[in-house]
Amino acid sequence: MPLIPEEPQIHESAQGPRATPASGRSVPTPRPVPGPRPAAPPRPGRPGAARPMPPAQRASRDQAAAKPGPSAPAAQRAASPATPQIQLIPASAEGALDAAEEAVDLLLESGRAPGEVLVITTGEPHPWAAHELSFGEAAYWAQHDAGDDVFYVDASAAQRAGSRPVVVVAANGGTAAAVAAALPLALGRAGTLLIVCGDPQQINSVLGTAA
Repeated sequence: MPLIPEEPQIHESAQGPRATPASGRSVPTPRPVPGPRPAAPPRPGRPGAARPMPPAQRASRDQAAAKPGPSAPAAQRAASPATPQIQLIPASAEGALDAAEEAVDLLLESGRAPGEVLVITTGEPHPWAAHELSFGEAAYWAQHDAGDDVFYVDASAAQRAGSRPVVVVAANGGTAAAVAAALPLALGRAGTLLIVCGDPQQINSVLGTAA
């Protein structure tokens, strides 16, 4: 059955940044609801090579002050040991990656350890992934196996990624078939929470079939 956006039962006093849907109307980004966890130390940099700042360092409580306000609509499903909760963040293909980044920031601010988060992109690879792959696939996947930081992977290679408590999908382009294949895969990789940033109609049609 298609997932219908509704008001999530979120009681935090903070509201995250806003994602922009395909219609151009500003929609507040729903705040994920993970429980507090100790943050893992940031991954050390590679000697002699410039590396983009990892999300664990970028998401600082001192740099991102939370603002009070009402929570936004989100497609949610009651969580159970075998079924992760699903949150939908409406966004255009062009804005999906930014929306996913904001969701990751909120997760880290709420206490999620960076190593608990996997981000899957359906279109252009995340700049971090493209940069790390320039050092070779072995080094790139070694960081995934270390599990001490947020890991970004293209949907075409996500089958190789292991499960993590939280999976964020950025439907930032790619074919309809690629998106349709990525969402059920992401659902299977998510332990407790799946956040999908993209077109609500497309996402609901796919996840409604996969549910």
